[in-house]
Amino acid sequence: MKKKYILSVASLAMMMGMTTSCVNDLDVTPIDPSSTMVVDEPALYAKCYANMALAGNTGANGDCDIDGLDGGTTGYVRQLWNANELPTDEAICAWGDPGIPAFNFNQYDAAHPMLRGFYYRLYVGIDYCNHYMDVCGGIDATRSAEVRFLRALDYYYLMDCFGNVPFTLEISASSPKQIQRADLFKWLEDELLDLKDDLLAPRAVTSFDDGYGRADQDAANLLLARLYLNAEVYTGEARWDDAKTYAEKVINGPHILNTTGSGKWSAYQMLFMGDNGETSAATEAVLPLLQDGITTTSWGTSLFLMASTWKDDMNYNSDYGTTEFWAGNRARRQLLDKFFPSSDAPNVNYEDMVAAAGDDRALFYGIDRTLSIASPTEYFDGFAVAKFRNTYAGEGAPRHSQFVDMDFFLMRSAEAYLIYAEADARRNGGVTTDAGTGYINQLRSRAHATTQAQYSLNQILDERARELYFEGYRRTDLIRYGLYNSSDYLWEWKGGTQNGVSFGAFRNLYALPDEDMNANPNLTQNPGY
Repeated sequence: MKKKYILSVASLAMMMGMTTSCVNDLDVTPIDPSSTMVVDEPALYAKCYANMALAGNTGANGDCDIDGLDGGTTGYVRQLWNANELPTDEAICAWGDPGIPAFNFNQYDAAHPMLRGFYYRLYVGIDYCNHYMDVCGGIDATRSAEVRFLRALDYYYLMDCFGNVPFTLEISASSPKQIQRADLFKWLEDELLDLKDDLLAPRAVTSFDDGYGRADQDAANLLLARLYLNAEVYTGEARWDDAKTYAEKVINGPHILNTTGSGKWSAYQMLFMGDNGETSAATEAVLPLLQDGITTTSWGTSLFLMASTWKDDMNYNSDYGTTEFWAGNRARRQLLDKFFPSSDAPNVNYEDMVAAAGDDRALFYGIDRTLSIASPTEYFDGFAVAKFRNTYAGEGAPRHSQFVDMDFFLMRSAEAYLIYAEADARRNGGVTTDAGTGYINQLRSRAHATTQAQYSLNQILDERARELYFEGYRRTDLIRYGLYNSSDYLWEWKGGTQNGVSFGAFRNLYALPDEDMNANPNLTQNPGY
């Protein structure tokens, strides 16, 4: 089986003939309207999506949209992942690349190169969307709503990671003014509510169908639910009821949980395989980022998730699906403890690990690994994560021996189940009602794990780790629970010591990059930096 890409972002982007400028401040001009005689609306529309999945217009080994930085350093998924996983209890990396130790030990600053790459990747995406709305905004109401959604998503990540950020809806505005976090929250809420009815009606499709990879109304509903879940952090005012309302819109929609396995592959595992866009797994994808081993290649999306977590000794069944083994990221002990509360995870392969945990989601490899991490730079200190692979669960085989076909589900409906349950518990004295309990039990039943009659807030946080680990959520979750920087919850190498220490609350936000601070007189740096 081969993928049929309805939205071929790579080929459309390469038709554009667009230019990119050096990113010294927010003048990240994707194209100069005054020099463009004919606007290629489909290509510009596709480029707004492609920014999340590709480094530039010509694939993994081509150009990067941001001069002076490479595609890996600015990869949307790669840096979203680094920023939200490496500083937490879930992941640690053995590499010494500039910026990696600072992530591992919660010691980042305004000169952090990877945060700079993520920041500018988000603003390049915003600039593409602003340009589309300026020159193509009146052509198609649905596509315009999608572009506005993508712009809102980029601003959401900026608000979550950096707090008070530059804000503009103009093309390459010179020295844009800084918006306060609470005001950006309000803009995001209003923008999403205004645009969502113009999006495509929710529809669960595969990559063989029109609409696969496009943001629909449930993408807006899920982002609103996520926004409301974290509202107290962003604005000081809790919005639990709103979080429940919009989460349930997704739960009751067509993007249903995948509960169908295939052969030896569990329903959960199928979400992270090379043909996840073609199988029943696609029903769970609210917003997939398209990847294809031939036409949409990238070092910073699905291949990063696979190669950075795998070493060749894990491929004992020859069913990994790519020749890339980078052996860098692995799990901290506290993540394994979510599946093995007695810290007794066995030194076995991932198939036996699942059986030992009694949970299909325990996709870890422990042979010749130590559970605790004595040396952060030693890959074998810490269990490996075997969650992502390029194997096909259905018919066919990967299209390329190196680059991968696995679409990354940037948003999937399982998140809505967890959002509802947490908001439900926060409105019910810290424990779930029958409704919230039922939603968590659906996730646990899908994973063949035991169910309960009720869940506490701490149990829900652990359940989020079990369901969403290594997908880029954890930093935000720990901050919402008040645990990220505090001494109430320590993990190995938190704050730079093996047993873990607390660190300043100012690190709950990342610093605005020093280059942007120097270029834009309208900016005030986040406190502590």
